[in-house]
Amino acid sequence: MFDKIKKSLSSSFSEEGPEYIEIDLGREVKKAKVIVRPFVLKSFEDVTPILNSLREGYTIAVIDIKQLRAKDVIELKRAISKIKKTADALEGSIAGFGENTIIVTPQFADIYKPSARPTTNAEDIVRE
Repeated sequence: MFDKIKKSLSSSFSEEGPEYIEIDLGREVKKAKVIVRPFVLKSFEDVTPILNSLREGYTIAVIDIKQLRAKDVIELKRAISKIKKTADALEGSIAGFGENTIIVTPQFADIYKPSARPTTNAEDIVRE
């Protein structure tokens, strides 16, 4: 019985030619690029697209908080808190730059934070 199976398999392979599979690696290999993406935080609802981009894992978010800060500081703190929790869960970094900009990075990127300089308002909000 095994001889019959062996003969049928060997004859089917010899008729088809060499045994190899051609793989086109050019189409399958996608190079992941890091995207530096600006966002404007006008209301608490604007947090959702920021969080979705951060969850993708290849986005560095540059967030302008000026409009929400002028409108409602409590809502701004709530929005920053939600972004900070997501950044922490993704093992990313978050930092304030100046009074109106916050940077959030994925796990593989760090933000330089010198320890011997005075903090600004955006940095205070991120820490809270």
